[in-house]
Amino acid sequence: MIELASLIGLGFFAQWLGWKIKVPAILPLILVGLIVGPFSTFFTLDGEKFIDGDKIFHGELLFDVVNLSVGLILFEGGLTLKLKETKNIGNVIWRLLIFGTIITLIGGAIATHYIMGFSYRIALLFGALIIVSGPTVVGPLLRNIKPNRKINTILKWEGILIDPIGALVAILIFDFILSGHSNELFTLFALKGFLFLTLSGLFTGGIAAFITVRMLKNKALLPDHLKNTVILGAVIGTFGFSDVLHEESGLLAVTIYGMIIGNSKIANLKSLMHFKEDVTLILISFLFVMLSSRMDINDLMALANGKSILLFIVIIYIIRPLVVLFSTIGTNLSWKERFFISYISPRGIVAAGVASLFTLKLTSGSAPITDIQVEEAKMLLPLTFMIIIGTVVIQGLTAKPLAKALNVLRKEPNGILFLGASEVGLFIAKILHRYKIPVLMSDTSEQNIKEAKRHGITTYEGSILSEGALEEVDFSKYGQLFSTTSNNEINILGNRTVSSELGMNKVFRLASKLEVETNALQKPQHLLFQGKYDFIGLTNLIRRKHIIKIVKSSQYYDKEESFQLLSTFDLPIFIIHSNRRVTPITDSLDEINEEDEIVYLEFKDVKKGS
Repeated sequence: MIELASLIGLGFFAQWLGWKIKVPAILPLILVGLIVGPFSTFFTLDGEKFIDGDKIFHGELLFDVVNLSVGLILFEGGLTLKLKETKNIGNVIWRLLIFGTIITLIGGAIATHYIMGFSYRIALLFGALIIVSGPTVVGPLLRNIKPNRKINTILKWEGILIDPIGALVAILIFDFILSGHSNELFTLFALKGFLFLTLSGLFTGGIAAFITVRMLKNKALLPDHLKNTVILGAVIGTFGFSDVLHEESGLLAVTIYGMIIGNSKIANLKSLMHFKEDVTLILISFLFVMLSSRMDINDLMALANGKSILLFIVIIYIIRPLVVLFSTIGTNLSWKERFFISYISPRGIVAAGVASLFTLKLTSGSAPITDIQVEEAKMLLPLTFMIIIGTVVIQGLTAKPLAKALNVLRKEPNGILFLGASEVGLFIAKILHRYKIPVLMSDTSEQNIKEAKRHGITTYEGSILSEGALEEVDFSKYGQLFSTTSNNEINILGNRTVSSELGMNKVFRLASKLEVETNALQKPQHLLFQGKYDFIGLTNLIRRKHIIKIVKSSQYYDKEESFQLLSTFDLPIFIIHSNRRVTPITDSLDEINEEDEIVYLEFKDVKKGS
């Protein structure tokens, strides 16, 4: 029990450490596992590990735990795949999946055979293991790099879909090794296995998704408070049933299951995704530490040679660029985008998990392979972890500077989303619209929407907080939210909901009456108009005669000087920067730079602060 608890606790510590030192969490997870596992043998008198995953999960139990955990991770990844994202680049994604599988399998096998001296059977298995990328590594890497939308979508889809494909190919190669049918034509054997695997996965995942969608849309069948729990059980059941139909088809089934649910119009899908993200975080934290602790120090020491490094270089810097080259011929991707995509190919938990499973089975003594091949099989896991650590470290540290040098980073959107198209919101939106700042106004009132349209402003009739709206809004255009309804609770809810997409420092709202009137009250940050006016006060104010003015700052002002400058204006509204980005006037305003334009209202009949 103490070892199991330690694994979980150390996993969470490694996640925190990764966040603290700003590196992908997978790196500290593996390092912690190595320290308490194989490296700890240097510090014990009997040469035993501090923690050994093999002592916690034995034989088939280890296989089942890892397999099911990988399935849950792939389901969560499937939930995030939106078909509308692939518009104009879908052909690139499918080419990457096809060419990536074929070139990596064959190229990886040939490189492993000639560089490491492995037999073709074990070399083919290693080539299959390195096909997979991994959403658990690609996702955090992309969030840190923030490449443009095309690159982000391509790498995200590849990272999720290549996992079940790579796992299936690895399973077929593994089954071929175990079959012992050396005289049987391999292509026929592979096609037969692939056909049954695919049909089992597609059938089970599709049926499970159909039933689940019907249940989620009928509250009489499934109440909200049971949704997450029931779906978690359904994912596990789908995985198990698919494996009963055909062994190892569960990974494909749960990926298809997640994709269908993720693209269905289901209310409160966001809460389900957050729940699955939490489950995935726990599983990843536990699995990486556990799998790292299983490795043998002698196998790790065997990697300390030029052959392993040469194999790494060939896989990452020759095979991967070839995959991208063949996959992007004739597409509208620039050479810079192609170069960057070819540079990003980290491996993750699926590669580690599948390598652990096959190593366990091939070295158990029951597999029909020679003693030499058993020794080769022992190297599969260390070699896979070498690829994982190498890609995470190198790409994690260098990808963002490379993206910046190639100019493929995502441009910061300067558009503004409005929650509420009432008089106050429309007043601000019209000024932004006049200065050609993209604006989208959301409101449930048909009259408010009509009025906004009359002024030529883009609208969304309905709540921007609904699941459908969050899916439909193009956040590549709109980078901030102004919540300007008359209901303070809705404004707070709006900021909290949309902050998951934009970030807490990109959402703003009107102050409540209490926040305006109570001077002693500690006001929250990001209140529009410095929290001096609530909805009613601002409505009364803008109905009076006023002139919209703009003045360009002639010098730099620090935070204190900025507020002194703003106090000279009747009603400062926002600042337009030279890159056409907008900063609303709030208490969290840091500075005003030279050439910034301050937009404000001047009143003839209103005293300041009224």
